[in-house]
Amino acid sequence: MKKMRIISLALVSAVLLLTFGCQKKEAAPAAEGAAYHIGIVTGTVSQSEDDLRGAEELIKRYGKVSDGGIIQHITYPDDFMSQQETTISQIVALADDPLMKAIIVNQGVPGTAEAFKRVKEKRSDIMCFAGEAHEDPLVIQASADLAVNADFISRGYTIVWAAKEMGANKFVHISFPRHMSYESLGLRRQIMEAACADLGLEFVFETAPDPTSDVGVAGAQQFILEKVPQWVEKYGKDTAFFCTNDAHTEPLLKQLAEFGGMFIEADLPSPLMGYPGAFGIDLTAEAGNFPAILEKVESVVVEKAGAGRFGTWAYSYGFTVSAGLGEYAKRILDGTAEKGSMADLYAALGEFTPGAKWNGSGYIDAGTGVRSKNHSLVYMDTYIMGEGYLPTTSLEVPEKYYNIRFNK
Repeated sequence: MKKMRIISLALVSAVLLLTFGCQKKEAAPAAEGAAYHIGIVTGTVSQSEDDLRGAEELIKRYGKVSDGGIIQHITYPDDFMSQQETTISQIVALADDPLMKAIIVNQGVPGTAEAFKRVKEKRSDIMCFAGEAHEDPLVIQASADLAVNADFISRGYTIVWAAKEMGANKFVHISFPRHMSYESLGLRRQIMEAACADLGLEFVFETAPDPTSDVGVAGAQQFILEKVPQWVEKYGKDTAFFCTNDAHTEPLLKQLAEFGGMFIEADLPSPLMGYPGAFGIDLTAEAGNFPAILEKVESVVVEKAGAGRFGTWAYSYGFTVSAGLGEYAKRILDGTAEKGSMADLYAALGEFTPGAKWNGSGYIDAGTGVRSKNHSLVYMDTYIMGEGYLPTTSLEVPEKYYNIRFNK
């Protein structure tokens, strides 16, 4: 019997659309004598801009602590791998605030689990949520009240399926050893390779520099700029390219638009992920309005690169997880949501994606077959520029892909 793993959020989103529509919310006035504070930790603009913008949306709605509001936002270092203790210390320091009642880290970079452990030792009353956890599932599950990841199992299949639907005959996966050591990213790569074999695409793995290494973000991006023309010449224009790092995405898109090739969706998809910089799109007037953002991005991409070659999610995953986890925490603290309720979590995420279709599941450990109660995997339909949605959320992902074991 197939394990139940698909939890449709279309109904939730439809209700939210009727309730909220696409209307932008006015910023909430700063709370007078806030009853609690919520801390949110994100990367910087250079590493994960969408995550940071989601935190800013929370501040816009609920005010920042220094102004009497409830949101305290900090960023972890760009070079978080070599500065793990700094990252841990920053997260734990949030617990020094006696009004702090929830801490969200998005993305949950290495060190997040240890930070949550120390927070819990200091203040057991603080809820700890990890968005897009980088650490092994069993590690983050042990210290987080909730971990959320883009569904690395289902998307290992759906992204390759979408590439075939778009006419690709090869699939190039770009990454580096650190990312491939993470179960979420390494297992997805294994699933992608298996899906390519089953669907008739040639799978190719290409290595690129880690932006947290000595070359930094600039060096990693320069490598992509130089290599993509060579890769397109070698593998052909009917090749779909995928990279696991946000910093690699913009230069990859820029060169694919110029030299050919296809792009299904980013590791953490969003119409803001790489597209504005790669295509020179000014979205100042559309800021915060994702339907308008998608419309403008799509028009420019189709004009410059043609229809049916580039894809995304209609809403930003990173933005939604930052804002959605903050909203979920607030609703729990306000008594309008239940901690541990996936329906309430999905409703909080759907607050920022009206009309979108989501699927999701609880993480199932391939070794034990046990479904986690505090680790949720989610994904949205793929949107192809110039053609519209592909029904990835309604696909029946073959059982075999859920039984692939991660090989480090």
